[in-house]
Amino acid sequence: MSEPKSLQEAVLYFSNPDNCLNYLAARRWPKGVVCPTCGSESVSFSVSRRIWQCSSHHAKRQFSVKVGTIFEDSPIGLDKWLVAAWMLTNCKNGISSYEVARALRITQKSAWFMLHRIRLALQDESFGMVSGEVEVDETFIGGAARFMHAEKRRVRITETGTKDKTPVMGILERGGKVRASVIPNRRKKSIQKEIKNHVAAGSAIYSDALMSYQGLNGDFVHQVTDHAEKYVDGRIHTNGLENFWSLLKRGLKGTYISVEPFHLFRYLDEQSFRYNHREQKHDGERFSQVVSQIIGKRLTWNKLTGKTPNMETCPN
Repeated sequence: MSEPKSLQEAVLYFSNPDNCLNYLAARRWPKGVVCPTCGSESVSFSVSRRIWQCSSHHAKRQFSVKVGTIFEDSPIGLDKWLVAAWMLTNCKNGISSYEVARALRITQKSAWFMLHRIRLALQDESFGMVSGEVEVDETFIGGAARFMHAEKRRVRITETGTKDKTPVMGILERGGKVRASVIPNRRKKSIQKEIKNHVAAGSAIYSDALMSYQGLNGDFVHQVTDHAEKYVDGRIHTNGLENFWSLLKRGLKGTYISVEPFHLFRYLDEQSFRYNHREQKHDGERFSQVVSQIIGKRLTWNKLTGKTPNMETCPN
């Protein structure tokens, strides 16, 4: 059976344990299985237990394909893990933990944990600088007071305007990738620091007329479009990022409903991944990219819920 290109094909394909194992192993070890502890290529496979054993004598010489990945220590089978990853990767507006729980017949709590671990694999692993023509913009993420229950509104809404919302910065390289990150505020210091960390000097930067962008001309070719007058002036616009914000907020408001600020960066990673890989030929290519990024990433329940210090680093 050929590798899946649609959700229906994925469900059928990954219902076979051998397909799950072979699919992951081929992407994790394209040159052959090696021991994740010592790196030895001298390993043997136990068909009955579906694990490998390293010929060298050391701790953790027996290992499965899950070891050292986002799936490690999970009792949930790979057939469910891979279908959940497929749905999150390819559903344009995301997918809720309740929907995953119903589809896979697991608890909502388990589905929520699974989705956050998959979002960790969606983080962009290329940290190089963007260049050329670059759009920069910022937005606020947070629930509208008129849609909140009275009790929740009293707790969350303390003033009018954007005080109780989370500022997010977006950087889009035209013809390339988008990057989105949570920032402490929209002041000049915060915004320009983010730009200088991600955009190569000499690049052409397009922004709106926010005062925080003033002073970029020393390192960049900075051009501004004042939205009070017009949104487009030739190539001077931020419409690419406006499109990204629209997709992001559609998922947050329509699918996830309520996102806590301390988890927001994970949802930014999710939407950025789908946006950056939107032109791939079919869903199977996008999913294969995710599977190739599951190695060396670990997110425990205690770290996710803040019960222990979270050592996980956020690339944004």
